[in-house]
Amino acid sequence: MKDLTIYIQENEAQMMDDLFSLIRIPSISAKPEHKDDMSKCAERWKELLLEAGADEVTIMPSAGNPIIYGQKMVDPDAKTVLVYAHYDVMPAEPLELWKSDPFQAEIRDEHIWARGADDDKGQAFIQVKAFEYLVKNNLLKNNVRFIFEGEEEIGSPSLEAFCQKHKDLLKSDIILVSDTSMLGADLPSLTTGLRGLAYWEIEVTGPNRDLHSGHFGGAVANPINTLCGIIDKVLDKDGRITIPGFYEDVEELSQEERDMIASIPFDEEKYKAAIGVKNLSGEKGYSTLERNSCRPSFDVCGIWGGYTSEGSKTVLPSKAYAKVSCRLVPHQNHLKISQMFIDYISSIAPDTVEVKVTPMHGGEGYVCPITLPAYKAAEKGFEIAFGKKPLAVRRGGSIPIISTFEEVLGVKTVLMGFGLESDAIHSPNENFSLDIFRKGIVAVVEFHKAYAEA
Repeated sequence: MKDLTIYIQENEAQMMDDLFSLIRIPSISAKPEHKDDMSKCAERWKELLLEAGADEVTIMPSAGNPIIYGQKMVDPDAKTVLVYAHYDVMPAEPLELWKSDPFQAEIRDEHIWARGADDDKGQAFIQVKAFEYLVKNNLLKNNVRFIFEGEEEIGSPSLEAFCQKHKDLLKSDIILVSDTSMLGADLPSLTTGLRGLAYWEIEVTGPNRDLHSGHFGGAVANPINTLCGIIDKVLDKDGRITIPGFYEDVEELSQEERDMIASIPFDEEKYKAAIGVKNLSGEKGYSTLERNSCRPSFDVCGIWGGYTSEGSKTVLPSKAYAKVSCRLVPHQNHLKISQMFIDYISSIAPDTVEVKVTPMHGGEGYVCPITLPAYKAAEKGFEIAFGKKPLAVRRGGSIPIISTFEEVLGVKTVLMGFGLESDAIHSPNENFSLDIFRKGIVAVVEFHKAYAEA
């Protein structure tokens, strides 16, 4: 058996070539013009999974983008790990803010810089390279199945139906996911909870055409002004969401859990400095770490309308739009919340405009028990790779399919993510630390060893 550290060192150049071949494919699920790129990326993943040692890999159709399924069965009586990842990425705009081409990966300052470097091509690659090492050295003692989808960044609209149809194919004892983050490079952590999500687009229509603001301003309702007023009513002065009944299913944190969160090393000044803000805001009565992980939130993700090009144009616009979202906590049903939001916006909309709210995607929150054998195996893997026991933390992001896996497949998920906040996922200059990439492979290898023995 070749020492894992030496194996990584000797094969890293080829690993980077293979990872970069995935990154070069702009698999942007949000843009229809990249439909062919989704298929190309799926094909490339198929090649890499087969090279890594999978017995079979199939590209399977779904209602949307293709799904990659692969497996390595070492013993029908052994436990089975289902590895989930996604091969789609977020759009790269605004392109002018990137220091290098987002789809031509570069290594600078011991980091990989590219769209998908972390989310989720880089993290998925950790899983595959760990699997490859185990297979090549005859160390794999449990069965491994892979399911890689191409619609996670748009809410995984096709995956639930796929899981319902292929339950037998996806049968497993635990699901393993690397698509989350750690508290810091020197603060390894395992994600034990995720928030849910509900997302909408609001369209406000006023006059039947854009109007001259001098002739009509002050007499006709401006859709942008009105939209801003509607949005402003969703949060009160204490940062609480004003939708009637919104907090009915929100589980309040126990004092024990609040104490555990308070014990997490967290430097608020560094946090503010890292994102370039003077002060923080949020729901009154909760700490920053509680607000961004265990409490619901409401945000405007985009807003537009009227004239936005160079120069000036005195126009009272006909329409205004916004994309808005709520992060939800476990027990909040995203469909119930979605309808609550639609009803509330309709109730506060003035009759001077027409308001249309269109639900987009969403999903439930998730909690992973830290007593699971697979969680303990992940904990051991992190401890060996990073030299210290990982903290158990809830995170504020959402992976809607995780709760669906539990509901449809009846299987829990261990969230073994290696990202950092500084990786700038979904933003310009996304990056991923090579040091963490290497340690991630070690952690996943050790997970499989420990889980097989558990």
